Amino acid sequence: MHDDSEVAVLRLGHRPGRDERMTTHVGLTARALGADRVLLPDNAGQSKETVADITDRFGGPFGVELTDSPQGVIRNWEGRVVHLTMYGERVQDVEDEIRAAHGNESQPLLVVVGAEKVPFDVYEEADWNVGVTNQPHSEVAGLAVFLDRLFEGRELERGWEDADRHVIPMETGKRVESTDEE
Repeated sequence: MHDDSEVAVLRLGHRPGRDERMTTHVGLTARALGADRVLLPDNAGQSKETVADITDRFGGPFGVELTDSPQGVIRNWEGRVVHLTMYGERVQDVEDEIRAAHGNESQPLLVVVGAEKVPFDVYEEADWNVGVTNQPHSEVAGLAVFLDRLFEGRELERGWEDADRHVIPMETGKRVESTDEE
């Protein structure tokens, strides 16, 4: 869907029992809106299983991994890092620069979204700290808006490989078909 340079999303922090849906939705949003893979904290196994299951059923490619050192992923990332935070520079002021760095330099891009309080190191290690509205809201919403701006809407036309089923867009109602019905 996009250039050869990878876009990965890192979920920073996960409180078991409290963040299951939010962490799962970070992964599903990353998948649906154009990222290549998501890295989740190693205590988010149920979220990993859910995202992998959706990828198996509705197609990919999309990778989902667990990491025991989310901050190590940032420190060792061989590319550019965007940290989504309400305190960052306005997305509309930096999106062209980020898109150019990602596309022209063909550098992998790591998009970091937090959970509980984000350590200050993350702000310092990021190439960009980016705010979507600079207002409190969901990290899932911030990720969706950021990815849509990064890909300029191209992610909405993406095709899905190896899907067992697909949704048939309808004005009213719901329809999901098995891919062997075609």
